[in-house]
Amino acid sequence: MEWRDEGLVIGVRKYGETSAILEILTPERGRHIGVVLGGRSRRMRSLLQPGNGVIATWRARLDEHIGTFAVEPLRMRAGRIMESALALHALNHLCALVRLLPERDPHPDLHRRFGAMLDLLDDRQALPRLMVRFELALLTDLGFGLDLESCAATGTRTDLAFVSPRTGRAIGRAAGEPYRNRVLILPGFLHLEQNSGQDISPEDLRAGFRLTQHFLERDIFAPRGLTLPDARQAYLAALFSAEA
Repeated sequence: MEWRDEGLVIGVRKYGETSAILEILTPERGRHIGVVLGGRSRRMRSLLQPGNGVIATWRARLDEHIGTFAVEPLRMRAGRIMESALALHALNHLCALVRLLPERDPHPDLHRRFGAMLDLLDDRQALPRLMVRFELALLTDLGFGLDLESCAATGTRTDLAFVSPRTGRAIGRAAGEPYRNRVLILPGFLHLEQNSGQDISPEDLRAGFRLTQHFLERDIFAPRGLTLPDARQAYLAALFSAEA
């Protein structure tokens, strides 16, 4: 068994005395794991860093075996990422999210989004909105997508202001106002009619992250006996401290 594909490094751990187990996200084969022989050498350690893009050739006798990777550099990002605490927190959080995907299950949209974000990890304007949308896309791909297109009560597609914490459906401003203390805020940058590149306020960003956090915790992390990655809170603390 053999295949060759581009991959984004999302994790690596020691294996034996000289080798490493590499975890990558590929567009066609999803999250994939394999052994890199000699992966703990100085040269390979610099290559096998989260955030780097690689060309990986996977080989195994049978498809169900863990197999081995031969890895070549494609896009080396790790050095630049390590220069920024904000970027490092963002990367660690995104890698933790991607590792929730079933192994060998392709998610090309998430791969595309993840790859695009890797070059923006220290961007305080673009990345936060992309991260909220990435978390929403992850929920969708894992079967827990939110319906933010129309009001659950009236069916209208304008002036959406809230989200039901129970159903994940959008609610219009008029219908949801009486229940403001019991619903989640739907920030303007997630509205269909406001899906442009306008500036986003810190309040809207906070609302976006609160929205995704509720459903990530309830539907993905809690059922697995997990908590949200510490890196997520570290990223948000670093991001919003700059707004103070």
